[in-house]
Amino acid sequence: MNLTDWIGSVAAILTTASFVPQAWHTFRTRDVSGISLSMYSLFTAGVALWLVYGILMEAWPIIIANMITTSLALMILLMKLRYR
Repeated sequence: MNLTDWIGSVAAILTTASFVPQAWHTFRTRDVSGISLSMYSLFTAGVALWLVYGILMEAWPIIIANMITTSLALMILLMKLRYR
């Protein structure tokens, strides 16, 4: 693994790991009152585009991190639509 891949992997792990506690809290409590629908819609679309970018670039750290984050963000977005 070269330095670029190592940096990308560490960045992917840190950013994805930072999102997990908020997602877990939201799933557990089903409290979406503090979540902005427009912000989360844009965030989810942006992360999904990062996933597409990673696929096109064949960059596994970007692909894996954004697969996880897109899935979590989409679930929270769906909860926001359901429980608002």
